[in-house]
Amino acid sequence: MVPPSLLTEMRGAAMSLTAAASGLVVFLLSVSVVQGVHDWGVSYSPTEICAAKGSTVEIRCNFTYPSTWRGSVNTVEKTFWFTKWKDGVHVDLTTVSEYAGRVEDLCENNTCTLRIRNLTESDSAEYKFKFETNQGGKYSGSPGVTLSVSNLQVTSGTNRLYCQSSCHQYSYPSYIWYKNGQSIQGETADYTSNPNNADSYSCALKGYEDFPSPPVYAPKPPSVSVSPSAEIEEGSSVTLTCSSDANPAASYTWYKKNGNQKRPPLTTEPQLVFSSIQSSDSGQYFCKAENELGKITSKVNSVDVKYPPKLPSVSVSPSAEIEEGSSVTLTCSSDANPAANYTWYKEDEDSPKASGQIFTITDFRAEHSGSYSCGAQNKLGRSNSTFHLSVVAGSSTMIVNIIRMTLGVLMLIPVFLLGLWTRKKKALRSTTEACEPVEIELDSIPEYENVSHTAAQTEDRE
Repeated sequence: MVPPSLLTEMRGAAMSLTAAASGLVVFLLSVSVVQGVHDWGVSYSPTEICAAKGSTVEIRCNFTYPSTWRGSVNTVEKTFWFTKWKDGVHVDLTTVSEYAGRVEDLCENNTCTLRIRNLTESDSAEYKFKFETNQGGKYSGSPGVTLSVSNLQVTSGTNRLYCQSSCHQYSYPSYIWYKNGQSIQGETADYTSNPNNADSYSCALKGYEDFPSPPVYAPKPPSVSVSPSAEIEEGSSVTLTCSSDANPAASYTWYKKNGNQKRPPLTTEPQLVFSSIQSSDSGQYFCKAENELGKITSKVNSVDVKYPPKLPSVSVSPSAEIEEGSSVTLTCSSDANPAANYTWYKEDEDSPKASGQIFTITDFRAEHSGSYSCGAQNKLGRSNSTFHLSVVAGSSTMIVNIIRMTLGVLMLIPVFLLGLWTRKKKALRSTTEACEPVEIELDSIPEYENVSHTAAQTEDRE
């Protein structure tokens, strides 16, 4: 290919010749064209390069130019590599900030090499070489060299691993496979395997063995962190975080243990969050980490939620009516974490009656009757319950009272009998007086006139 600038100059030279020398003009033009085609050139080998990220690559070319041009000695004054235009001008890579300190332009005997160290994926581009001579000649070869910087990655399928590279669109490189750091197979982009949790796999481009892909492996045993790490109080915000070293990254599932029963997952996020944790959330938790190469569960982690005492309950033994002189046992119970301490009080008394969960009154008397309270307390708070105790007459008291009543009754009997005798005596006297004879003359009674006579006659007869 003849540079445009060279063609323009040749056309100008031809137009300056006279018509009489037209045959010579044709000859010179022909010579100039032939000289431009064969003496100006840039060739690249290879034209496609696939390199590993982080490695160093060398892009080479050979260039040619005529030793004389425009009737003068033609020498190379400037060479450089470029990828882009800026303001219509090719930009020397050694002046581009993205390549600062990473590129070298090495030329010797018409062979030039562009060396790029510590390759990044953004270095993927088409690179071209350009040279300029003292006679104003400029030339660049096109097309240039296509560089593809590959960030190798191993992906997995069913019993198969794949080495993914961005180089496939330009070429089909050879690969090397590694298992636990040891070479196991080469050439192909896939590898058939049945990985277990202990194995790791990586791949590399042939020729770039020192720059393998990141290894892939099943999740390592997960660790669980609890935040805040201090004591957990009811109502606070608590976060449990599950993490596992795995490549590709693991997905997570949280569970709460419930004996041997299988519980549904709580969340499929790495974090299990309690915005306001409750006492019912206390328990044992574990997480599962999983990727395409395997899965594993963490150790069980206990969550112990602390809370102040709930409202205490009080039991009385015996539960029947309290008899005077009997023994009474009071028991106070409250749900609390940490365990509560107990104190017993009686109304209108400042000093506590007792401390401890059990309070016993061995000889219950009437003065023991009244309202009592049980206070349950731990470092997080306090709660009270109030109740009333009253006494009923005991069996011994009832016996004494019965004896007293009996004696009273016995003492009243003589008085009662004496009164009864007096009343009977009076009644008898009244009866006797009423029964003395009274003479009544029947003749004075008309109805009995005949009767009286008859009786007299009868009496005479006798």
